This record gives sequence, C-alpha cells and structure tokens, in this order.
Amino acid sequence: MSGSRFDLDAIEVHAEGEPGRIITNAAGLVRGDTMAERLAYCRAELEWLRRALLREPRGYPGLCAVFLLPPVNPGSDFGIVVLEQGGFTPMSGSNTMCAVTAAIETGIVPIAGPETPVTIDTAVGTIRAVAHVSGDKVTSVTIANVPSFVVGLDVPLQVEEFGEVPADIVFGGQFFAQARAADFGLDLDPENGKALARAGALLKLAATEQVQVRHPLNPAIDHVNLVMLHDGDRVARRPSRNTVVLTNGRLERDDPSTWTGALDRSPCGTGTSARMAALHARGQLALDEDFVHHSIIGSEFVGRLVGEADVAGQAAVLPTVTGSAWITGRAHWTLDPTDPFPEGYTVGDIWGPQG
Repeated sequence: MSGSRFDLDAIEVHAEGEPGRIITNAAGLVRGDTMAERLAYCRAELEWLRRALLREPRGYPGLCAVFLLPPVNPGSDFGIVVLEQGGFTPMSGSNTMCAVTAAIETGIVPIAGPETPVTIDTAVGTIRAVAHVSGDKVTSVTIANVPSFVVGLDVPLQVEEFGEVPADIVFGGQFFAQARAADFGLDLDPENGKALARAGALLKLAATEQVQVRHPLNPAIDHVNLVMLHDGDRVARRPSRNTVVLTNGRLERDDPSTWTGALDRSPCGTGTSARMAALHARGQLALDEDFVHHSIIGSEFVGRLVGEADVAGQAAVLPTVTGSAWITGRAHWTLDPTDPFPEGYTVGDIWGPQG
C-alpha cells in the first residue's frame, strides 16, 4: 500500500444472488497494454488491494469484485479484471452481468435502445453482451462468452476421504473440475452448505495435484480455479442444479482446517458455460437449446450453445448465458496508511486459513 490515503468508488450489485463490487476508479492502479498484461500486473502487484477489498472489515467470504478499466481494443466499452477470494481471475459470468448492469444504469455506458450491446475486454478474449433494457432499468444481460471446451470427461480423481471420483475438466472462461454432488453423498441443499464447500475444496485440491491444464491461447491460465458440484445427467424439461465452490484460502492435504470455501450464490456464468460444453460432449445438450441452470438458492441463469469453434486446434462451443443483476448501493471505500489492517483481516470463525 502506498504511503498516502486514497479512495475507491464502488457500485454494489448482485447477479442472481452473487454479490459483486464494481470498482469504477481503479484505472490508475492497473498497468498493461493488454488485458493479459493487466491481469498479470494485478496478480504480481495488487494482491494487497484484492485482500483489502474482499476481506473484513470491507468484505466477507461470499464477495467478489471487478476492476472496471478502460478498453484495450477499438470498439470495446471497457475492460474487466475480476477479484475473487482465491485470487484475480480473467472472467466471471455473474460479475460481468454485475459490471454491465452497473455501467448502464449509472450512465458509464449509454443506453442504445431496448437491446443495448456492450463489448468487454478480458484476459481470455473480447466478450460481447446485450443488456435488455426497459426505461432506465437493465432487466437482464445476455453474455456471449468465450469459446468453452472439454479437457476430459470422467477424469478419475483421488479425492481425500472420498476415494475415486469422476470429474469433468472443462474450460468456460476459467478451468473447472465438475462432479456429481451425489458422488460425495450430498444433496444440493442450502442446509448442506458447509459439507458441500468442504467436498468442493477437496475436489479442487485433488484436481490441482492431479490435473494439468493450460489455455492454448493464454498460457498464464494454467490451473483449475473453481469446482462445481451438480445434479448429474440432464433430464429433459427439468432445470439442472449446481453449486460452485470458491475456496477462500490455501488448501493443504495435511491440514483439514483448510478444506473450506464459500458457495457461489448464483448459478455461475463461467460454470454454466463449462457445464454446457460437457453436456454437449456427452450428447445431452444440442446447439440452440435452452439450458436452465439453478443455483444453491434457486436463482436462475439460462444458457445456450449457439455454435462451434476451434481454439488453436481444440474443438470448442460458443455459449451464451442470460441472467439478471440488481444494484444494491454505492460505496466510497477509504484506504488509510495508518490503518493497522492495510490488507484487511480474516478470523477462523467464517474464513479458511489464509496463505
């Protein structure tokens, strides 16, 4: 942290229950000519700021944030870098919905009719979205996500305490390990939140140790960042259900106190994209077919695969995800150099051990 006080402006938003803090004046803090360079800079130099914004006293385990940045490509409206409890990430569907809603409803991006296009630069490519607008209100956002692809289906992972669990390793804007909740003996019920978070943390630990991934166009994206526990094979005309686990501290095999995290309150946009790619590979989801996806709290995204693509020789699909976001407030956050907790703090009652 610098030796002088500075302030950050935020628009507080949630997308189908997942809270997002949109930081609108971070441009002077982030360096880089491309979004990949900006993401790398954030990871190398601004980890303290991510912690300060997401940890107490300003944050809590379920919170994410977004740096809303100037675009790097002609024709784009803005760029984003996503702040999650596990680190900086290149893309998030729910956080993109939050950013688009915030930018339009506060006039950062002007309304251009009932279907306002918004183009967003990210470290995994340019994202195109359409904000569905009624009056001055964004009623929903449809995101045309980056190409999504399967690394492996039913990859056998040795998961601590559970033995061998088959998992799909899929990219949907981030790399996921996705497995059936039933394989952990769990139902997707909010009352099982702690057990689901623990199982997800163990699945992530196994994937981190046993799976190697690397995005063919952005080699810096090289690890399984998130895990999804879902309800298994798709049943026609019935919504699917999932929860995504976001670990909020280090994971260590020999320390069970680290096997924890927070559940995504939304159905997760990148997770929905990855899930659709896996279902398509299994023959359970056709192109141009709606995929209704529910979260742990019952909120809903609607996904659709609108085409196929090639990513440096990797067969991929083109997902869209539609959901709604709501502004919940405005904030002006102060970082004072005399604050005894310049990077915030965590307490083990609600937080996992921090690295």
